[in-house]
Amino acid sequence: MNPLTKVKLINELNDREASLGVKESVSWHTEYKDSAWVFVGGFPYELTEGDIICVFSQYGEIVNINLVRDQKTGKSKGFCFICFEDQRSTILAVDNFNGIKDYCGALTEKSGADELRSDLRAAGTKSW
Repeated sequence: MNPLTKVKLINELNDREASLGVKESVSWHTEYKDSAWVFVGGFPYELTEGDIICVFSQYGEIVNINLVRDQKTGKSKGFCFICFEDQRSTILAVDNFNGIKDYCGALTEKSGADELRSDLRAAGTKSW
């Protein structure tokens, strides 16, 4: 599924949950309650860790960032993994960053490598 279609569906789901007054315990957010990690991809290769921290620190304190780089050239591959101090920041980042050109999603143990690679390809990010 196209990442932008996923964004649209997630935003529609959030709107429905809010309008119906869905309890937090049955919300889709519960699936991410144990993850403080966020995957972000599809951004310009020129961005540095500092640039990414500037954008995502508005959602909470960042304790770790792994900007994936090409081993030979040292250049960014256009995606990273961010860990927030407070897990609730993960939900804020995913909810608020969805809809922007880049791809952002919370990581859980259920996040399979094959699914992540498929999403990266669909988003136009080169294989890693």
